[in-house]
Amino acid sequence: MRRLRYVVVDVFTERPLSGNQLAVFTDARDVDATLMQALAQELKFSESVFVLPPEGDGHVRMRIFTPTGELRFAGHPILGTAWVLAAPMQLGAIALETGAGVIPVEVTRDESGRIVFGRMTQPVPRVEPFGPAEEALAALGVADAVVPVDLYDNGVRHVFVVLADVEEVSRVEPDRKALLELGPLGVSCSAGAGSRWRTRMFGPALGVDEDPATGSAAGPLACHVARHGLAAWGEEIVIEQGFELGRPSRLFARAEGADGLIDRVEVGGSAVVVARGEFAL
Repeated sequence: MRRLRYVVVDVFTERPLSGNQLAVFTDARDVDATLMQALAQELKFSESVFVLPPEGDGHVRMRIFTPTGELRFAGHPILGTAWVLAAPMQLGAIALETGAGVIPVEVTRDESGRIVFGRMTQPVPRVEPFGPAEEALAALGVADAVVPVDLYDNGVRHVFVVLADVEEVSRVEPDRKALLELGPLGVSCSAGAGSRWRTRMFGPALGVDEDPATGSAAGPLACHVARHGLAAWGEEIVIEQGFELGRPSRLFARAEGADGLIDRVEVGGSAVVVARGEFAL
């Protein structure tokens, strides 16, 4: 009988039972992709991570699964995995191999040595106007966006719709079938100004109807608002998410660039380990 141990982490929060849930299987050397998918389906978290020996320059390699499929890249699995592994490995920075490349995560500790914050450097996303913008607006049930609707791809594809105010974001009731017809991507609707933003991310085609905290979309959101003059390049924005789901989250993101070109993207936050368990198979 195999016993597969895992750690449950609530990510992008300092408070247990909030933020975004993550399961980290810390030793997946004998687990094939079929079983990884079955375990992710069993747990039904937004994502589950399976840690493997490195194949390149990273400390470890990780595979990320939603309940319905594998992702090349995702933000809260990276932060959560760094949180679980950096402490026992006594690292100040950890490099995680993903399908989108090696992602470095720097961790900050308090006086006791406990990790209190992590910050990842994300892939610089490719950007293009989203052709079926009207379909995206209709799928969200909104009439218009404040700035153009763009598509960002950093290993996960996200479409960004900026609305006029936070109340409008909270009122969104998307058409799940219409979102599925847009293809394998997430659709984020956000509102705010300067350094303060509120967001929701809907990704039924990614296996997540609505996500409590989306690290892979936080960096592109910082890019999007800077590119369209709603925040300054290099300014750290604070993103609130998950409130409509009863799992409030806080993400910190910064995009550096100029003249519409993106040079660097960082996303950070906190996490808390809430459970440990094992599967006996």
